[in-house]
Amino acid sequence: MTRVVVVDDQTLVRQGIRTLLDVAGIEVAGEAGDGAAALDVVEATQPDVVLLDLRMPGHDGIWALEQLRERGCDIPVLVLTTFDDDTLVLDALRAGARGYLLKDVTLEQLTRAVEALAAGGTLVAPSITERLLRAIRSGPSPVGAGAPPMEPLTERELEVLRLVAEGYSNREIAGALFLAEGTVKNHVSTILLKLGARDRTNAVLRALHEGVLR
Repeated sequence: MTRVVVVDDQTLVRQGIRTLLDVAGIEVAGEAGDGAAALDVVEATQPDVVLLDLRMPGHDGIWALEQLRERGCDIPVLVLTTFDDDTLVLDALRAGARGYLLKDVTLEQLTRAVEALAAGGTLVAPSITERLLRAIRSGPSPVGAGAPPMEPLTERELEVLRLVAEGYSNREIAGALFLAEGTVKNHVSTILLKLGARDRTNAVLRALHEGVLR
């Protein structure tokens, strides 16, 4: 059973998410009401995915993402919020979030996103994707001004990267391209190296910014 931690400052929202996920067969291993408490709960429970709100009193979601990254935590974080501001989306993804959904999603969409992240994929709500792409293309490089020049990707690496951008896990990419899962993992590692990216989401952001993905 997939295990998650729910981080939201509203108790009723946390209880509602817990009830819905229980129906979907996903276990809520812990809850937190702000970013600081989230760090302790995540460390104690070691969930498969963290569901994280952004706007919270005290330490917010962006702070929590940055702290998790600094601590070397590789548990995927799915932002679940009411805010679809372009800057906030980019800040969250740059801070390490692997998914971004709005709270108006259906239970099926939420469940699919949680399972996708648990399997190593990424997911951004389609309703904000187009605006996100415009923001990426018009803004600074998502990996920072000091990023090294991007090395060209092979056709196979581009195929893998396109599927990564669609939220496929390594296993799903292997099935789609008739490759061994270990081969896909090697391709993903090479892609990260060539793009100068720290993770899959960051690689997709830079590829979009550079025009490699359209």
